[in-house]
Amino acid sequence: MFPERFSNLPAYAFPRLRTLLDHHTPGGDVVHMTIGEPKHAFPDWVSGVIAENAAGFNKYPPNDGSPELLASIAGWMQRRFGAEVDPDTQIMALNGTREGLYNAAMALCPETKNGAQPLVLTPNPFYQVYMVAAISVGAEPHFVNATSASNHLPDFKALPEDVLKRTAIAYMCSPANPQGAVADEQFWRDLITLAEQYDFQVFADECYSEIYRDTAPTSAMKVAQDMGADPERVVVFHSLSKRSNMPGLRSGFVAGGSESIARIKQLRTYSGAPLPLPLQKVAEKAWADDTHVDENRALYQEKYRIADEIFGTVQGYQGPEAGFFLWLPVEDGEEAALKLWKETGVRVLPGEYLSKDTDQGNPGKEYIRVAMVAPKDEMQRGLIQIRDCLFA
Repeated sequence: MFPERFSNLPAYAFPRLRTLLDHHTPGGDVVHMTIGEPKHAFPDWVSGVIAENAAGFNKYPPNDGSPELLASIAGWMQRRFGAEVDPDTQIMALNGTREGLYNAAMALCPETKNGAQPLVLTPNPFYQVYMVAAISVGAEPHFVNATSASNHLPDFKALPEDVLKRTAIAYMCSPANPQGAVADEQFWRDLITLAEQYDFQVFADECYSEIYRDTAPTSAMKVAQDMGADPERVVVFHSLSKRSNMPGLRSGFVAGGSESIARIKQLRTYSGAPLPLPLQKVAEKAWADDTHVDENRALYQEKYRIADEIFGTVQGYQGPEAGFFLWLPVEDGEEAALKLWKETGVRVLPGEYLSKDTDQGNPGKEYIRVAMVAPKDEMQRGLIQIRDCLFA
């Protein structure tokens, strides 16, 4: 006998894409532009750090992160955002942020809110772990559409009071995956004010914060501190996957109020798997070094310029403020992805695979997501094929 709680989950985005495309012959040399897996080179010192600390594989690593790693993360939070975080009580290392985004809900979501089943707010489109985390804790995911009318950010302020009273957690991704929109300081202030008024927590997924066009995104934690909000109000998540081109390192962190982090740490002692010590050493050095991040950002900024040049005359095109995805408007995302595959061999993701149907429609249905992670020449060739196939 199996549980029913996950029985009606939709197929994950990439199995859906394989079902859509794989029984058709590609129309040319295959160009993969679906998965947001960074392809730029990671820092050249990584292998040396692992080798120097290889003896650490012979030890059980500290569950919460080594003191040196936590201090490095705290230093980066202060240097990058001006946020003051105690490394001993307000930070925990993660095996990538997906682990943390899931387990934070497990540790912090109450069983009821104002006498009812709690709601977990999630942007729509969204990172799928937000929805599964809500279901896992017996909460109801509530999808808040992010459309061009709201600058591709969810309008939490427009939610009715009965929804806000039941809200226990609001996930917010900024810079947004897939649209590349950035929540500015006023957006965070408005959301944190709502959270204070209706007593819920904000889970700020800030994994794309180091890849941006012009203006460095702020952190929800810094805004909350400036507001004098309850220290437990905001929990933030970061990763080295995009910042440092190390998705396979599986290294990130969660930071928040000391009580929230204590509860997350307690759960992790029972169910978590800490990062091996040699990899913690790599992460420690990565968070302390900004040079490789600046170099990586410059490569993406060049890719923004290429995309703007290619799609500049396409009606409705809006270049991303941050992140490494294009969110391109089409009549139907599935039809566009299939046409592109059959005629060119370029592989993109229909936007509706990242979105949920709502009473207001599916906000991703008329979009495709295009990952700009390939080497520049390959990416440019793929973008030109997309333009000529879908927008000529």
